[in-house]
Amino acid sequence: MDKAIPPLPGTSGPAPGFYDRRARKPLKIGLSPRILNEVPVELGFKNRKLQYLEQSMAHWVLDSGALVFMLPTVVTRGELTPDDIDTADYVDALDGLVLQGGVDICPVSYGESNRHADPKCDSVRDDFELGLLRGFIAQQKPVLGICRGMQLINVACGGSLMQDIGSELAACTSHNSAELYDHNIHDVRFQPGSLLEQLYREEPKRGVVSIHHQAVKTLGSRLDVEAISPCDGIVEAIRLQGPAWVVGVQWHPEYHDQCCEGVMPAAPLLDAFLDAARARRNAIWPKRDDTPLREPAHT
Repeated sequence: MDKAIPPLPGTSGPAPGFYDRRARKPLKIGLSPRILNEVPVELGFKNRKLQYLEQSMAHWVLDSGALVFMLPTVVTRGELTPDDIDTADYVDALDGLVLQGGVDICPVSYGESNRHADPKCDSVRDDFELGLLRGFIAQQKPVLGICRGMQLINVACGGSLMQDIGSELAACTSHNSAELYDHNIHDVRFQPGSLLEQLYREEPKRGVVSIHHQAVKTLGSRLDVEAISPCDGIVEAIRLQGPAWVVGVQWHPEYHDQCCEGVMPAAPLLDAFLDAARARRNAIWPKRDDTPLREPAHT
């Protein structure tokens, strides 16, 4: 729960202008890190793990005027364990959450066994981010899922994933290219009446940067499809039903503005997320009450 605003000494309320300053304060956005379990020896971290933010993602959010805070994942064994950290404290302290891309979500998270010969997933990160996601949803604070982050939203809502698009679907669109990487582009189609259709109504471009080999297989409960790949029907964006602003996109908007012609601008999506965070932040703080004070009645 949010603590009451302490009054100034000798007064009965916050300092003059407190609420104006509150409205101008930068939003505090949490960003879940990627984890590097096998660190190249040339980096100098022998037998250590690294948790890090991809620069484009962090700068994309920072460029909007918000502050970005990395939320370190806590391992299950070691000096610090998940029992030592209450994710609710993160939720209380932050205005919104961005779940970025990374390695595959472990199939056990959606009730399946791994079908890859060389699985690359991290159950520690899965569990930590699922806890964060559920905490933000419970407090109706906005969440934006990017690539893996969209898939995590689907899994959290009971959905499942294609473990490898190429093995499970005769897709006619290339969703991942090691050679092109962040210049691998394909179009998406927004669903009629969707939030994304409204956000991009005046924008003719529909190209997105695509870097994923997994995709939504079974849609989770309380989720609506916002966009699909028109060639193969793969789900490209989802949104949670209800009052909380929770949106996931399969593409990488953080690469769009530095990419190439034909891609959608990233700003409408980020602005909508930050507007939701700002509205949620302002709603939880008490409104300023300018009602004149009355003298107490004497008996």
